[in-house]
Order: sequence, then structure tokens, then C-alpha cells
Amino acid sequence: MEPSPVDAEAYRAFMSSFPTGVSVVTTVDEDGRPRGMTCSSLSSVSLRPPVLSVCLSVTSKTLGALCAHGYFGVNLLGVGASPVARLFADSALSHFERVPWQPVGNAGLPRLGEDIVAFAACRVADAKVVGDHVVVFGEVFGTDCAVGAPLLYGRRQFVGWPEPAADPV
Repeated sequence: MEPSPVDAEAYRAFMSSFPTGVSVVTTVDEDGRPRGMTCSSLSSVSLRPPVLSVCLSVTSKTLGALCAHGYFGVNLLGVGASPVARLFADSALSHFERVPWQPVGNAGLPRLGEDIVAFAACRVADAKVVGDHVVVFGEVFGTDCAVGAPLLYGRRQFVGWPEPAADPV
């Protein structure tokens, strides 16, 4: 007899025990309008070539635009950006009228303003449907990093990067 999967709530409780960084994945649609959504499912996949993965809901409008455009940006949010994370988590709101941003490069990828600590520009290398999400693999062709502490998400709350503990001497 095969074991059956845990229910969604048990799985959410388990995953909330694993704190992770918070990002906003951005792209533009076929009309050049910016699209974006909060994403905490980001992972490094390969160093050579530099590839990362993001997981987006199959129903996401950002996912559709991203796949059609073939390019996306990953905006890593800073410690004070929990309002931005909440804004982009709500698909009913108009996001880009409420935050400063600028298009980057020939692909016009939306890079959020002072709310981020780093940005990566990616080309879609592959995508795979897994359950109710799509894992998108992006080859990174540009990055920039700023100073500042990253925003984390765990136990269903946003928190800042902790101060380093003093080394006992």
C-alpha cells in the first residue's frame, strides 16, 4: 500500500518552518505592460551556466507573460519591503502604479526601485509543470547587488535578516 500525500495545510505548515528570501518576479506582457508577482520559491540550479529556478502558479498572469516574452527579472527584496511583497502577492491589485521601477535592458524587464537588495535578468531556458505550479529555469545574463539586509519569510510572517551573533572569544 502506497502512502498518501499530506493535505495542503499540513504541507504549508511544514514549509513555513523553512525561512526563505522574498523576491518579486517581473516581466512584460505582449503589449509591453509590466507584470509581476511575489515569489519565495527561488533556487540556484547551476553555476556554469548560471541558472536559477522560480516556481509560479499555473494560473498566474505573470507566468503567461513571462513564457510569452521569454525573459524575466528577479528582484530580491530588502528588509523594509514587506509592503511590496504583500502588494505583489495580491493579483487583484495594480502593482506598478504603486512602486517605483524602471525597465532594464533590451528586454525591458521591470527592476523595482529602492526596495531591493539585488536584481537578476534571466532568459527562460526551460519550464516544467509540477502539480499546480510551473518551475521556470532562467539563465542569468545580468545581475546587480546593493547594500542592505534581505527580507525573509517564515512561519507565515516577514522578518529581517538577523544581526550576526557576537563571536565568543
